[in-house]
Amino acid sequence: MPPVKSGLKIGLLGGSFNPAHDGHFRISLEALRRLGLDEVWWLVSPQNPLKAEAGMAPFAERFAGARQAARHPRLRVTDIEARLGTRYTADTLRALRRRFPHVKFVWLMGADNLSQIPAWRAWSYIFNTLPVAIFARPTYSLRALAGKAARRYSRVRRPERAARRLPGNAPPAWVFFHSRLMPISATALRAQRAARGNGRPKTRSQTLATARRRS
Repeated sequence: MPPVKSGLKIGLLGGSFNPAHDGHFRISLEALRRLGLDEVWWLVSPQNPLKAEAGMAPFAERFAGARQAARHPRLRVTDIEARLGTRYTADTLRALRRRFPHVKFVWLMGADNLSQIPAWRAWSYIFNTLPVAIFARPTYSLRALAGKAARRYSRVRRPERAARRLPGNAPPAWVFFHSRLMPISATALRAQRAARGNGRPKTRSQTLATARRRS
């Protein structure tokens, strides 16, 4: 990975990216704008411990698809988890903080992951180590905000109007964005591919066109 300047504010968006789609792209642009970030890194996971290997495209294919989808000068797709040999988010964050001690990282995720995060290994370490920004997703938001993680850290939730200060906040600190984002998901895209019998990834423009027709 190229050198990283001290003091940068960088959002981290982890996932399988199986495949990468316009929802990832939209969240990243929202994070750049609303959090005042310098960059967003997409951390492509070699294998999500909570997801079955069956149906998971090869890492090289997912990584290439993410690079195709992240067409923006301030988005960076990285295989750092594969190079670090980390399987769990907490371990990845621990390694990144050691490697880049002067960078202000923010963990980014959708509301679906806010619901699921108590199942992650050492999940409280994530909240206690980095500020967290969470983005609304249709059908998930109400359940997520009533869930275990949101309740445990309710006292350190920041208002949306203060979001640009989040990268400088000492953790735990988090914000929930109620922005209307696209409902597209990797699961839906894989189902579309299976129905078509075509395993080739869509381009970002094709994915956007599909999502617009559904919205």
